[in-house]
Amino acid sequence: MRAALYDRCGPAAQVLRVADIDLPEPGPGEVRVRIELSGVNPTDWKSRSGATPRPIDVFQIPHHDGAGVIDAVGEGVDPGRVGQRVWTWLAAAGRRWGTAAQWSVVPERQAVPLPDGASAELGASLGVPALTAHWCLFSDGPLAGRTVLVAGGAGAVGHFAIELAKRAGARVVTTVSGPAKAELAARAGADLVVNYTEPGAAGQIRAFGAVDRVIEVALGANLALDLAVLSPGGHVVSYAAEPADPVIPVRACMNANVIIRFVLLHGVPAEALDRAARDVAAAVAEGALTELPVHRFGLDEVAAAHDAVEHGAVGKVLVVPG
Repeated sequence: MRAALYDRCGPAAQVLRVADIDLPEPGPGEVRVRIELSGVNPTDWKSRSGATPRPIDVFQIPHHDGAGVIDAVGEGVDPGRVGQRVWTWLAAAGRRWGTAAQWSVVPERQAVPLPDGASAELGASLGVPALTAHWCLFSDGPLAGRTVLVAGGAGAVGHFAIELAKRAGARVVTTVSGPAKAELAARAGADLVVNYTEPGAAGQIRAFGAVDRVIEVALGANLALDLAVLSPGGHVVSYAAEPADPVIPVRACMNANVIIRFVLLHGVPAEALDRAARDVAAAVAEGALTELPVHRFGLDEVAAAHDAVEHGAVGKVLVVPG
């Protein structure tokens, strides 16, 4: 099969290459997926670049997320799964068989059925963003009747956070940096969209109501705004690291009685990930989750795809392995 891979960390154009390698076979408890689309996330370029290095077993095929069809199963897996459309999550976590290839092999629990009515574009966009959004939203309890602030509502995590929060009965306000992103966030179902670069952003959010939970993409840049709008005892859940570690204003956090939680999907307990995958799958089946605008790259353009994500492409970057 053709696969994008790297055997050392570094800039995308220097270390990523496309090669013909042996087709992998599924082991016990595993399935093999013919990949239609592979989703690229910030975690992919960060691991490849060495910013967040992970061990490489001879070579690494990048990308955790993908959509495709199961074409082979290992021992202990229901043969009836052959031919099933699926989306994958954390395919490259501790494994070499990421989704930037014509086939990937994953544990069967990490290949989730994708309904016929759901597009491959949506399936390949779920994985890391939707599971991250789910854990950030629900790790501190139910959301029905609560007010959630989603920072960066036009990003992939923000997009699914808005949709999952609305599905759970929350009131959702989101922040963006401009009109195009505001349109995306509104389309996802946010009740209020605020341009955080404009004066009076905090006042607009406070007028909407005190915030119970913040899903935060840039803690250092946004913490002052978060503290200004949070209800006492509110939660800030941070899922992304900025280039420079933020300085936490301890007294201001104490005055707000704020609870700050940090999330990295790789460290979330397995049963919580399984629960999130089931809930996301149910939301897909209900039609509650939608696609972002898509940027497609061929497998030979995988380095450009990584660069697009690293430089903040709005929407979802997908690689076509075929």
